[in-house]
Amino acid sequence: MKETYFIEVAGVKRELPIIQISDNLSIASFVILGDTEIVCAAASEIVKKLPEVDILVTAEAKGIPLVFEISRLLKMKRYIVARKSIKPYMSSPIVDEVISITTQKKQLLCLDEQDAEYIKGKRVAIIDDVISTGGSIQALERLIESVGGIVAAKAAILAEGEAADREDIIFLEHLPLFEIK
Repeated sequence: MKETYFIEVAGVKRELPIIQISDNLSIASFVILGDTEIVCAAASEIVKKLPEVDILVTAEAKGIPLVFEISRLLKMKRYIVARKSIKPYMSSPIVDEVISITTQKKQLLCLDEQDAEYIKGKRVAIIDDVISTGGSIQALERLIESVGGIVAAKAAILAEGEAADREDIIFLEHLPLFEIK
């Protein structure tokens, strides 16, 4: 029988499988893709905590349903997704690299020139499902600042491990890391 971890986010309860990701670390796997109930409940709570912003940015892919729902609630006409590879349609892409706790290998985060131009001079909220080491958020922050955007908020549904101690992020619940001895 697999170990699980119970969590409640914005009134929605979930049982998360605990997955080993390295020799000495396991995580409670929190996947919002396809979970309309938790996305809508969490987005509603995050909106209450956000300062005034002009645009939302997330990294591909798990943050997309969350950023969509937040943008809908804020009546924004668009949001921006930093892609994880350079796409043929991108003109003059702006690129940064990140290593995340779940992929454990180098990934690209890419903005199209048009998205970069749209961000310039705007107050940006970076949105993600889970902030753990903060690597993805830092890479997005570098991208946004490199094109002249102003990072006004960094928000996620969950702060994992020591991320919950950070004062520069908005989050709804803490998710522990599980060390293997």
